[in-house]
Amino acid sequence: MGTEYSSAGDPRRSINLLWGRVSTPVATRGPRPKFTVPGIVAAAVALADAEGLAAVSMRRVAERLRITAMSLYTYVPSKSELLDLMVDAVYSDAARDKYARTGLRERLSEVAANNWRLYCAHPWLLEVATSRPVLGPNAIAKYDFELRAFDGTGVSDVDADRLLRLVLDYVTGAARGAVLAEQAEQHTGRSDEKWWADWAPVLADVIDPAWFPTAARVASATGEEHRAGGRQRAFAFGLQRVLDGIEQYVSRPG
Repeated sequence: MGTEYSSAGDPRRSINLLWGRVSTPVATRGPRPKFTVPGIVAAAVALADAEGLAAVSMRRVAERLRITAMSLYTYVPSKSELLDLMVDAVYSDAARDKYARTGLRERLSEVAANNWRLYCAHPWLLEVATSRPVLGPNAIAKYDFELRAFDGTGVSDVDADRLLRLVLDYVTGAARGAVLAEQAEQHTGRSDEKWWADWAPVLADVIDPAWFPTAARVASATGEEHRAGGRQRAFAFGLQRVLDGIEQYVSRPG
C-alpha cells in the first residue's frame, strides 16, 4: 500500500478548484468543452475505486474521459490538485447536518461508523496521508460535523480536536488492517481460514505449545473468534474501549 500526500499542490490553484472558483475553459475554436471539474473528479474517483490509487494518473483519467492529457491539464493543472479534489469529493459522504442520536458516546459511534463506511467504499483513501488536510468545502463540513459531537461536554476546543483524532486514528488503523487482509486474500487466492489451515500443521511439527503457553492459548481462542467473523467484532470491541476512555476523560472532576 503506497502513500500519496494531500495538499501538495499550489495553494491558490487548489483552493480555487476546491471551492469552485474556476471557470470552464473557453475554446477559441471548435465545439465548447463538454467536461467539468466535478465530472473529471468523478472519473478519477471511479478509477481509484476500481483499480486503486496507483492507477490514477492524468493520462489514465484522460483516457477514461476520452480526451487528451493536455486537454485535461486545462481543467486540473496536476495530479496533486486532482488528489485533493478526489478526497474532498468523497468526504461529502461522511458529513451530516445533525446527529441521529444524542450523547457523546452515540455521536462518536456515528462518526466512527461514517468513516468506516467511507474507507470500505473508497479503500484508496487509506493511501492518502492527510496530516496536511484538504481544505475543501466537504472536508471542512465533515470536520465541523464531527467536532459537534463534543457540544455541551465542556471540553476545550483543543481537547475536542485531540479526542476526535483519537477516534479517527483508531478507525483508520482498523480499516487499514481489514483492507490489507482482503488484499492478501485476493493476492494469494487463499482466505485467512485457508492460510491458517495450511500453516498450522506445519508449525505444530516444530513448536511445542508448552514452550509458549500463553501465546498458544490466546492464539487458539482468537483463531476461533476470527473464523466466526471476529474482525468486525474486534473493531466494535476496540472502538468501545476507545469511547470508554474518552467518556472517562470528559467526565473527570474539574
